[in-house]
Amino acid sequence: QVQLQESGPGLVKPSQTLSLTCTVSGGSITTSYYYWSWIRQPPGKGLEWMGVIVYDGSTSYSPSLKSRTSISRDTSKNQFSLQLSSVTPEDTAVYYCAGVYSGSYSPWGQGTLVTVSE
Repeated sequence: QVQLQESGPGLVKPSQTLSLTCTVSGGSITTSYYYWSWIRQPPGKGLEWMGVIVYDGSTSYSPSLKSRTSISRDTSKNQFSLQLSSVTPEDTAVYYCAGVYSGSYSPWGQGTLVTVSE
């Protein structure tokens, strides 16, 4: 059974870079046709898709976040990571990682709250 777990700082200062890691267990991030995504949910708002890294290492990003977002992976650790630069308080959200297969987003990590504040 594949499980995902987010990790990273819960507090980031404005203008800094937010960095999160998703550790995948029970399956390999290089398994064919699996995608690995980052999604966030600001307080009181809906889910926002941020981007994805594919099993072959290629990436795709939300157009609205593309200039500030980078998703990478460490296959030796079976992890993929998110970096969001130049953050503002509007980037405060619960950040989720999720596996994607045949268009289905499952499983999800439990989510981690990141607050952008001085």
